[in-house]
Amino acid sequence: MLNMRPDLVAVGSTFTTLASPVGELLLTSDGAALTGLYPASHRSLPDTSGLTRDDALFAGIRDQLNAYFRGKLSEFKVPLKPAGTEFQQLVWKELGRIPCAATRTYAEVGARVGKASASRAVGAAVAKNPILIIIPCHRVMGTSGAPIGYSGGLKVKQWLFEHEAAMLPVRMPQAERAASGSSP
Repeated sequence: MLNMRPDLVAVGSTFTTLASPVGELLLTSDGAALTGLYPASHRSLPDTSGLTRDDALFAGIRDQLNAYFRGKLSEFKVPLKPAGTEFQQLVWKELGRIPCAATRTYAEVGARVGKASASRAVGAAVAKNPILIIIPCHRVMGTSGAPIGYSGGLKVKQWLFEHEAAMLPVRMPQAERAASGSSP
C-alpha cells in the first residue's frame, strides 16, 4: 500500500499503480508524458488525491516495466517530462546515458556534466529524480563503488542493480553489452 505525503503533490493530472518485484509503483503523467515513477518505499511519495486514476493511459509503460522486471527489456521507450531545474535536467539526462548494469560515481556524473567538483550538487539532483528506474539513478554509486543514497531505499537500489547484472549477459544485445563494458 502506498503511503503518500500530502505535502508533496504529484506533477501531472493522472496516475496509476503497478505491482512489481520492488513493491507497488506509483506512476504519474500529464497525459502526454510520464512525469513520475516512485516505488512505495520512496521517501517523498507524492499525494495523488487531486489526480485522476487512468490505468489505460499507462498501458504501454506498464508493458515495458513488466518486460524489464522479467529481464526482457533493458531500455525504455517512453516520453518523459520530469520537473526540475536546468541543472537537475542536465544530471538526469546524463543518468539516462548510463548503460544497463553499468555504474557511475557521483563524481563521474559531475565530470560528465561539466561540474567535476560538484559531487554534492549531483547527489542532490539525483535524489530529486522523479522518474526512478527509467531515469536510472540506481546506477549511481558512491566513490567506493558501494550503493549509497537512493530515495527509493537501498534495498530497492540493490535489487535493481542485481536484477540488471543478472540479465546483462543473457538478455542484452551485443551493442549494449559492449557499451556497458561487459563481455558475453
